[in-house]
Amino acid sequence: MIAKLRGIVDGLGEDYAVIDVRGVGYLVYASQRTLSKLTKGTEVSLWIETVVREDSISLYGFLHPLEKEWFLTLTKVQGVGAKVCLSILSVLSPLQLVQAVAAQDKSSFVRANGVGPKLAARIVSELKGKMVALSPTVDAGEAVAAMAADELGMPIKPNDEENASQVVDDAISALVNLGYQRIEAYRAVNLVAADQPQADVGLLIKLALKEFANKEV
Repeated sequence: MIAKLRGIVDGLGEDYAVIDVRGVGYLVYASQRTLSKLTKGTEVSLWIETVVREDSISLYGFLHPLEKEWFLTLTKVQGVGAKVCLSILSVLSPLQLVQAVAAQDKSSFVRANGVGPKLAARIVSELKGKMVALSPTVDAGEAVAAMAADELGMPIKPNDEENASQVVDDAISALVNLGYQRIEAYRAVNLVAADQPQADVGLLIKLALKEFANKEV
């Protein structure tokens, strides 16, 4: 089973990209959010979910592992197939999905093609209280930091003008947008920041996630 593809973007379609990996072209379906960030002729690395049916084998690609995990979570909801899921991911980022589910915001899901009021209500109802987690094989800190840099405009590495307080605030904001309570994120980030005063945003997130994991054991 294909888990990840790294290659050159050979072509782009309405809902897919062709990724050339050493002369082999893979047709990969993706959300509009992902496709909008691909450029023909440039290298890309995509997380892959392989969907096998009786009459087809389809590849679905994602720039961030959390986007893939949301794909897997959403497709477990009755009425949400792969195409509808991509439509949802086209209008809502992983961070926005966390917020929409937490707020039970049906209107956000209705913006996606193929999602009506009844299906939107089912989605927020079935996913209420659930938190999408990354696979143990994925470096959660690096993944969340990269997504924060992409979606929230947060720098992963501190620059000359950035002070320690700003790094801590950015790490807390990223964790809150992933569904953690602000007070929990504040305590965890400040705890690890005390031991790692020179840490960048990515490292603080990674260490804070380990703190959360240790408390759950």
